[in-house]
Amino acid sequence: QVQLVESGGGSVQAGGSLRLSCAASGRTFSIYALGWFRQVPGKEREFVAALTWSEGATYYADSSVKGRFTISRDNAKNTADLQMNSLKPEDTAVYNCAARAGGGSLSRSPYEYDYWGQGTQVTVSS
Repeated sequence: QVQLVESGGGSVQAGGSLRLSCAASGRTFSIYALGWFRQVPGKEREFVAALTWSEGATYYADSSVKGRFTISRDNAKNTADLQMNSLKPEDTAVYNCAARAGGGSLSRSPYEYDYWGQGTQVTVSS
């Protein structure tokens, strides 16, 4: 089992920045990839970014976040961060981190991830 805990959410004005952190514990050696997703009420969960746990290869959603968000990891601390800059009101959502165990390839599908954190709220006001 892998446990994930997100932190760093909050409220910010448009144009501001936030840094989310996802702390992994348990069988972290089994993690192949870690991803960030977001969801607003009434909408499907949306892929934001992911990286491979060992090599740090990254994969971002399309133009909605690319160039503004950066995913990174610190294997020594077992954390994966999402730096979010130039935030927009449409970035408002609950952000979850998720871990994929075993192997495979980086995926934007939430069904490819095995473990999920509880989520952290990000609110961007105009």
